[in-house]
Amino acid sequence: QVRVVESGGGSVQAGGSLRLSCIVSGRTVSGYDMGWFRQAPGKEREFVSALRWNGEASYADSVKGRFTVSRDNAKITEFLQLDSLKAEDTAVYYCAATSMGRANLRVPEAFVYWGQGTQVTVSS
Repeated sequence: QVRVVESGGGSVQAGGSLRLSCIVSGRTVSGYDMGWFRQAPGKEREFVSALRWNGEASYADSVKGRFTVSRDNAKITEFLQLDSLKAEDTAVYYCAATSMGRANLRVPEAFVYWGQGTQVTVSS
């Protein structure tokens, strides 16, 4: 059974940074197309970033230039570096995995496996 686990959330002041981590149990993350989504209270889950198996990265316009997605060399852990955080970045952040080659990774429906979420709170 595939299990996705995120970690690294927390509370920071505006302008601060956090790094989120994601693993796919027993597998290498390079065997999947991976995504990050977030959901704030009362809002729908929204796309944040994706990293394809071949290293191609994509970002939502709202986080471009502030967030960076990457993998470690062993391709076991995926990271989402959150810099210059704003109050509007406050949400539960979810890591997700799916089989390689999906056309559109910007929608939750593209992903099969989801983590439990990690809370990010940014105070202004």
